[in-house]
Amino acid sequence: MKALIEKLEGFLEWGGITKDIICLLLGGASLVVSIFDLIPLPFDAAWIAIILCGLPIILEAIIGLVTAFDIKADVLVSLALVASVLIGENFAAGEVAFIMQLGALLEELTVSKARAGIEKLIHLTPRTARVLTENGAKIIPAERVVVGDRIRVLPGETIPVDGVIVSGQTSINQAIMTGESLPVDKVIGDEVSSGTVNQFGAFEMKATKVGDDSSIQRMIRLVQSADAEKAKIVGLADRWATWIVVIALSATALTWFFTGEIIRAVTILVVFCPCALVLATPTAIMASIGNATKHGFLVREGDALERLANVSKITFDKTGTLTCGTPKVTAVDSVSDFTQQEVYAYAAAAEQLSEHPLGKAIASCYKKQSNAVIALAEQFTMLPGEGVTALVNGKTVKAGNLKLLKDVPISHFVAAAVGKYLLEGGTVIYVSVDEILAGYIVLSDTVRQECASMVREICELGIQPVLLTGDHPNAANVIGRQVGIQEIHANCLPEDKLKQIGEFQAAGNDVCMIGDGINDAPALKKANVGIAMGGIGSDIAVDAADIALVDDEIKELPHLLALSKKMMKTIKLNLAFSMGLNFLAITLAITGILGPVVGALVHNAGSVVVIANSALLLRWKKS
Repeated sequence: MKALIEKLEGFLEWGGITKDIICLLLGGASLVVSIFDLIPLPFDAAWIAIILCGLPIILEAIIGLVTAFDIKADVLVSLALVASVLIGENFAAGEVAFIMQLGALLEELTVSKARAGIEKLIHLTPRTARVLTENGAKIIPAERVVVGDRIRVLPGETIPVDGVIVSGQTSINQAIMTGESLPVDKVIGDEVSSGTVNQFGAFEMKATKVGDDSSIQRMIRLVQSADAEKAKIVGLADRWATWIVVIALSATALTWFFTGEIIRAVTILVVFCPCALVLATPTAIMASIGNATKHGFLVREGDALERLANVSKITFDKTGTLTCGTPKVTAVDSVSDFTQQEVYAYAAAAEQLSEHPLGKAIASCYKKQSNAVIALAEQFTMLPGEGVTALVNGKTVKAGNLKLLKDVPISHFVAAAVGKYLLEGGTVIYVSVDEILAGYIVLSDTVRQECASMVREICELGIQPVLLTGDHPNAANVIGRQVGIQEIHANCLPEDKLKQIGEFQAAGNDVCMIGDGINDAPALKKANVGIAMGGIGSDIAVDAADIALVDDEIKELPHLLALSKKMMKTIKLNLAFSMGLNFLAITLAITGILGPVVGALVHNAGSVVVIANSALLLRWKKS
């Protein structure tokens, strides 16, 4: 029996959606030929629809009953098909089979296939490590590194395991773990994580966590576990199927018992087939997905909009989501005889050859704001973790942090002024000319212009916004105040975001997470609905999400949330209408007013009304 069931399941899965579309086209054409008798055939053309569209339904019903005694809507449909055929009402059987298969196809089209996000995350795992031995450096597979090994990491390489720097200094891009937009300077004694990228200087480290204990492996496990916990919504017709079958069979048996007319009993089975009920949800979802697409959203999971309608909290990543994700010059101050423009010009000249994101930002912003030509820089030197030095117009210019300018005196007045910018989450680059402090430049990640109004509209929908970020509390609080978010959680690693979302859910909240980085992938999986920034977001974040915002126009988010609520109202209206029509048709069938064919057409008209009502969602706009 088990082997037979497996063969039947293989037969049903063969050909996939393409086969289903072909069967529907042929089945629909056969019904037209049957009702209008267009082509003389030795058999009723409706048999083509019964076999192509009805046989899969009957087989699925049998498999569900035999393997798990699972009563779904297809059980009632199968009974109606068989009964209609037995009394010779072939067209009614073919019509019901066609409508039910159409609903099944629409549902299948809205369900996303298996995603490759976890596989991509696994590919980020470093494959090799440069281990230092008595005989020199030796490259070995990363999984063979043991705790205590001394490892050398060159510029541009991915760190193979977790460890502590024992020699050298550098800047590390650790966006994969924390989402921070800027590289973090590291010196001897600082910890570094596997999967993060060494930006500039070579350094040596001692391995402290290897294999499954490393940060990147923990990230993979977080994504896998969060995905396994996310429950899928079961179709409403299937949830009600047991009651529908019981009511339909009871009405059929009682009618046959009291009237003695088998045709009335069969008509009840036909009109009670939940065609409109099955179409109520997928047609509304398909129309809503089409609407969302027009507003820049790619809905990757068919039931994502259903889940989104129940969201009561929406959590935002900061960098790249609420902010642009790139540093910009927000202030230039002079503390000497140099003008602000001169300080800016010297810094841009010294930084124009820098590979550091801050240096590139200074040079780029200077070009855009002043439209001036940057002076040539000679004897350029970059010091990882400190800054740059260069000769500009015959003067020695330094641009960097306090380590670089340790021999340059800085007054308490300057320190106090700089402190205010630091509290606001800014990054300060000091500029000296010939060993005299000329001034400083402040860089910050800027908030997207539309974020404040977007957050306000979300609050009007009754949804509470929350900020979850790996950045420093100062930067998080500044951004939160600017956009109007009251609840803020800073210094969040991937597991912290996962835990926080879990706590929200345990408190009875359905949560939507919006992020763009690899570090957001576990949280995107854990949340009831995950939305990824598709433009600047990582592939892994997009693959982990249910919905992708293709063009990063986050101002469209309130429309999506409102659309999901409108979609659920439409679904409920469809369901109420279809159930009301079914019970009316049953009453008429019991009294003998409706026969199988007319009954099938009547409740088929209900399916058309449901489809038309759902289609209105295609052009719906948030008022």
